[in-house]
Amino acid sequence: MLPEGLQFQHPQALWLLALIPLLIWAAVVGHRTRAVVRFPLAHVLVRRGRGIRAVAVVLLPFLQAAAVLFLVLALARPQERGARIRDFTVEGIDIVIALDLSTSMEAADFKPSNRLNVAKEVLQNFIAKRVNDRIGLVVFAGVAYTQAPLTLDYRVLLEVVDQLRTRVLEDGTAIGDALATSLNRLRDSDAESRVVVLITDGDNNAGRLSPMDAAKMAVALDIPVYTILVGKGGKVPFPSGRDLFGNSTYSMVELPVNPELLQEISQLTGGEYYRATDRQSLEDGLQRVLDRLEKSELLEGGAAANVRELYAPFLALGLLLGLFELVVRIGLLRVFP
Repeated sequence: MLPEGLQFQHPQALWLLALIPLLIWAAVVGHRTRAVVRFPLAHVLVRRGRGIRAVAVVLLPFLQAAAVLFLVLALARPQERGARIRDFTVEGIDIVIALDLSTSMEAADFKPSNRLNVAKEVLQNFIAKRVNDRIGLVVFAGVAYTQAPLTLDYRVLLEVVDQLRTRVLEDGTAIGDALATSLNRLRDSDAESRVVVLITDGDNNAGRLSPMDAAKMAVALDIPVYTILVGKGGKVPFPSGRDLFGNSTYSMVELPVNPELLQEISQLTGGEYYRATDRQSLEDGLQRVLDRLEKSELLEGGAAANVRELYAPFLALGLLLGLFELVVRIGLLRVFP
């Protein structure tokens, strides 16, 4: 009778336990009928160990049987199923992050790296801390496109963020197109809380749709847009080439920003505007976005019993006993030939 809550996922594997009596019988009979040649010198060397060898001979079949027992139990995959049912209905937020990949994100005013590398690190930390929030990623420069749809697969999302680079898209800053693409990802979402987080370091200078027209679309869809302006503004160090040793060289370049535009977008849509001048302020901006949002239910796959796997200890014991049996066999019980 199994303890309450304990069951085997592959109970048919337990039929292999019938092999254990056969293994013990084969080991005993085989030891009695084995023909060996004993050398006088070897007999003298091992004479003092006869008692240990005798015990080992008796124990060897049982070591084999115990190893097989635990390995078969592991193969049957024991599990403990709790009475509590785990519900996959979770509370979360639908978030689309629109990230600027224009060449201006290479500016090195975010120590110890440039704006893009710091933004990627902060985004990866942000994603890694999420549990139930569906997150999508839109990237833009002179054009905008969806890099990752809304997903709970954070592992894949982290890999996507890690591979982001500048100079892949047509250069420019198409804020309006980025907002429209982000809104399109959220349009069919049934989550109560839907939000766009726009991270950019410049002014709108490309794209087919104006930022304010895109903001009006967000108002119609009741989706707030939180904007984060990355960078200190004014003249900033920007890559200008490499020196004789292959190290990057920088020159001071004036990069235009438009904080008034981002403030207007956030105010119109019911979001907030943040200014990030370093890594910490960027992290704080993302956290404030979450603090302001309410939770909504996302149904992901119904419900299932709470299951805990128990095969690992049986597998470990089986392998250890098998290894110990092998050591005894080739050590204490080795015969010639």
